[in-house]
Amino acid sequence: MAAKNPARYYPLHHFVLLPLTLLMVGYTIRRYVGVAGDDSEISRLWFSLAAVTLLFFATLVMLRQHYALLLQDRVGRLEVRQRYFEISGQRFAPLEQKLTLKQILTLRLAGDQELPALAQAAAAEKLAPQAILARINDFQLDTMRV
Repeated sequence: MAAKNPARYYPLHHFVLLPLTLLMVGYTIRRYVGVAGDDSEISRLWFSLAAVTLLFFATLVMLRQHYALLLQDRVGRLEVRQRYFEISGQRFAPLEQKLTLKQILTLRLAGDQELPALAQAAAAEKLAPQAILARINDFQLDTMRV
């Protein structure tokens, strides 16, 4: 029997903000439709509220992109760990503690031949991501990152 991997919910997002925003979008649009065409303050007010709630809803939906980017960062970190171990035979953890996420993600672009030395230099010299990029000769471009 296959193990189940339950969906992970963020309660504030999935069960509070998103449903309330959907209700508010529906309510404000319904109220605006009732006064649409009038040149009155009430008509403009309901139009404005409908527009604001639609923008808030779009912002909540875009949080999905934020979640995807966090996951990509996590996968990128794991990729560098794995590649470093495969190439050098040593764990990446001691170096990883000295590096920022941006440095680690920049190291992903280094070719296999230069990754171990560049990772050690980045940790020892506290190289900025731009400085790491400048030292990479064999780029391994990532065209799949969102």
